[in-house]
Amino acid sequence: MTTQTLSRSTDSSQPLVPLLEERWSPRSYDETATISDEQLDAVLEAARWAPSAMNLQPRRFVAARRGTAAFDAVTANLLGFNAAWAFRASALVVGILETTNEDGEPLRFAEYDLGQSLAFLTVQAHAEGLHVHQMAGIDAAGLSAAFDLPERFVPFTVTAIGTVADPSVLDEKAAAREVAPRTRMPLDEVVLVKE
Repeated sequence: MTTQTLSRSTDSSQPLVPLLEERWSPRSYDETATISDEQLDAVLEAARWAPSAMNLQPRRFVAARRGTAAFDAVTANLLGFNAAWAFRASALVVGILETTNEDGEPLRFAEYDLGQSLAFLTVQAHAEGLHVHQMAGIDAAGLSAAFDLPERFVPFTVTAIGTVADPSVLDEKAAAREVAPRTRMPLDEVVLVKE
């Protein structure tokens, strides 16, 4: 299944590299498409090589392909609207914060590091011809229990990865959001000082 909205370029005020210009977060995934071992390894490797404060790398991942028990465990811990569409993705990746080191000392840049790694994962996925959608609506405690995570490892996000399908796989409201214009706040509202 393909869609006429495979490319949803930005209305950017400045030229961007094509991978950033064309990146968007679909909810309409082709539930028959698969992700190869090479593609999954590539996106995870990109996440691994993202910048890290003091190179502490306080981020971990659970990568689950559709059709596996791990995938079912992740989808069972998606909240609200996310559960209505994410089950069609080829893979779901749980982004996990390492909140303290083994000695119990806080790793205060864990959220920053995880965000960086997921941004790298996103760009690599797009280079692989895939799309991602990051979700915060998750049951972190449920994911911790499902994967028997140590207390210092805290699930923070889930990222859907897959091939875009026609928006008609979604309900009417979600399908309308899928083809709506992409928007961001103007640059002069985001940048508080530029000299």
